[in-house]
Amino acid sequence: MTIEADANGIISSANNLDAVPLRSGPPTLEELRAHYPARFTWQQLKTFVNSGDLGLLKRDKKLQVRYNKWAIEIKKQHGSVINYLLNHRLRWGKPDTLSLLTSALDGQQPERAFLENGHDIPSAAPEYFKADISFNSDLICIIQNDWPYSGALQATPTVPPEIEHTLVWTRIPIFHNALVPTSIDARIQQDGLCGFTGSTDSEESLPSLESCLPALADWGVTMDKLIRSSNGSEEEEAMVQNAGREVRGFVKRRWAEREWETAWFVNPPRLQSVPGLAHIHVFARKKAPEEVAAWGS
Repeated sequence: MTIEADANGIISSANNLDAVPLRSGPPTLEELRAHYPARFTWQQLKTFVNSGDLGLLKRDKKLQVRYNKWAIEIKKQHGSVINYLLNHRLRWGKPDTLSLLTSALDGQQPERAFLENGHDIPSAAPEYFKADISFNSDLICIIQNDWPYSGALQATPTVPPEIEHTLVWTRIPIFHNALVPTSIDARIQQDGLCGFTGSTDSEESLPSLESCLPALADWGVTMDKLIRSSNGSEEEEAMVQNAGREVRGFVKRRWAEREWETAWFVNPPRLQSVPGLAHIHVFARKKAPEEVAAWGS
């Protein structure tokens, strides 16, 4: 196998695609590598998350076609994708054993015994998603994204580390008026929430959005088509950061900053694929040993 990078730094392999036959349904890691290679570098992905328009995060077009076909069959079997998620895919409080894609955090020692599974929200549940919620709480379900967005790989001369795309589904709200004051509600409803953990780079050091847009050429994305709010006052920006504090705190707990760098986001309602079922997206990059050693020094 040879590893090549194009002009945008996107890595692809020269494998014979016939060696990895295409199936139907959710893809394997081998299929993703061979047939749906990563389209963005890690830095480009962070720029898209930070752009203010989470609609820039796309699924490979061919993989989207495959997803659409799968969704038709799922709706025939379960009535809706939401029914499929609630009655089959999401096993509240339990490890993800159904995904074809694995995580380096699989097998992590549970914090406590599992609670009884069920769809009703316990009466003692908090009003909204909290940073200190147990990873094994029956209020959440942490799974790998069966249908990941167009992936990101680090452009390096050797085989790069995979970027994990994890979903944290929750039965309690993420957007809540205790976190989102009325003055920024319209902005959060349009833009959602996003942030980074474990990074030594400042947001100002990210590549410019204009320089990254060629990676989205297949989707016809241009600057004039972006849907995002302009930066507000210092006070407003502080409120936006505060609105994401619980998610940010949870991500830092799950993906220790010394070992992981993440870009996380919560889609606004206009972009939610499953309206009414809140979830957090986390792109996580496991750091190289030298990065771990240098953290905090």
